Amino acid sequence: MDRILEKLKGQFWLVSADMGYGHQRAIYPLKELSRGGEIINANTSPNASPRERRLWKTMLRTYEFMSRAGKLPVVGDSITRMLDSLLYIPKYYPKKERLQPTLQVKYLKRSIEKGLCNGIIQQIGRPMLPMITSFYSSAIAAEMAGHQYIFCIICDTDINRVWASEHASTSKIIYFASGSIAAQRLLSYGVPEKNILLTGFPLSLELLGDRNLDVLKDNLSRRLKNIDPNERFYSLYKHSVQAFLQNDESYFTDSVTHKKSITITYAVGGAGAQKEIGGQIVESLSKKIKKGKVKINLVAGTRPEVRDYFIAVKKGYTDNNDNVQIIWANNNETYFDLFNQCMQTTDVLWTKPSELSFYCALGIPIIMTPAIGPQEKCNRRWLREIGAGFKQKNPKHTNQWLFDMIKKGRLAEAAWSGFLKGRKYGTYNIIDFLAKGEFEASNHPLKR
Repeated sequence: MDRILEKLKGQFWLVSADMGYGHQRAIYPLKELSRGGEIINANTSPNASPRERRLWKTMLRTYEFMSRAGKLPVVGDSITRMLDSLLYIPKYYPKKERLQPTLQVKYLKRSIEKGLCNGIIQQIGRPMLPMITSFYSSAIAAEMAGHQYIFCIICDTDINRVWASEHASTSKIIYFASGSIAAQRLLSYGVPEKNILLTGFPLSLELLGDRNLDVLKDNLSRRLKNIDPNERFYSLYKHSVQAFLQNDESYFTDSVTHKKSITITYAVGGAGAQKEIGGQIVESLSKKIKKGKVKINLVAGTRPEVRDYFIAVKKGYTDNNDNVQIIWANNNETYFDLFNQCMQTTDVLWTKPSELSFYCALGIPIIMTPAIGPQEKCNRRWLREIGAGFKQKNPKHTNQWLFDMIKKGRLAEAAWSGFLKGRKYGTYNIIDFLAKGEFEASNHPLKR
């Protein structure tokens, strides 16, 4: 364990919310900082009143329904547009101040005054410790209650006005921004510049390794060999690869461990939407799976109905072949641990452009399913702008187009672009700031 992280153990309250995986995945890498090793979910706090729990449950059910509603006949498009309007993020250009609180901001304030987040406010006051949260309502509620030290992690590349308080210019909340766009957006909402820290999204240290990123480099070296069998990428970027990963001329020789199969991880979101795409992928690749040329991780998260669907897919198309693994757990922490384990050997991550977009910084190429909500559309745009992700083509023909991309070295290029341009040091930057009040900002690809 990092020695600075060791010194900070148990000194903070960690607060998230069970509203999809994004908020919880963002805070999970910091779990060692939490008092008792506990991450508190705002909507399941033991101090929450029955009325507050009902409110949270209604909000979660509404969000999950609207996330899955796109495929409904007749009304699907209307519900999707409604979700987009609720989570609306203004166009980035032209840049301008957007200081006035929106209806969402005012509604959140009224909800907090009526008891939303009251359970966690009671909990974090005994004892009074600094709070790190990945959910905006927790941060704003804590400040309204007079809590002194509040740190808020941004979970997407761009954000709605609701992430900043009504009177953002006088707020004391410190934001850990995922990237420059999110940081600029907070400024436009009135958050003081001194309260915005461009740390990057926190990634698991299990996937990074030490501060020299030894685990990331080893995994990326193996991955590049695997998704660039014709050396189309390596012939162009050989010197860059050698410089950053310390590889020599033996990079593609038989003496280097090299598996003969491609590992694809398909992950659904917390609402369980788009699980059918996983079935289409397996059906298309079933022959390669049976021959051992492809391995697939089907990530069901914590949703048993998605797990059961994937079990049926595995039996139906691959005769229960072990080259298809189903990632599922009955709680978030176990699920995140299992997910991190399968990321160690993943060659391609196929998912929504959610918070998992930031995993491109690990050197994993992203294949994107359709975005759900404005924040995912922003993440999708960012992935495409930095060359780290691709919109999926027809999943029914994965057997053709995905392997054409591999032959041409395009997935290896995307992996390398994400590695160079994505921020990897978020967890270390946050830890350093909490310990020393500052962190070393750098533009070096291995230090940002």
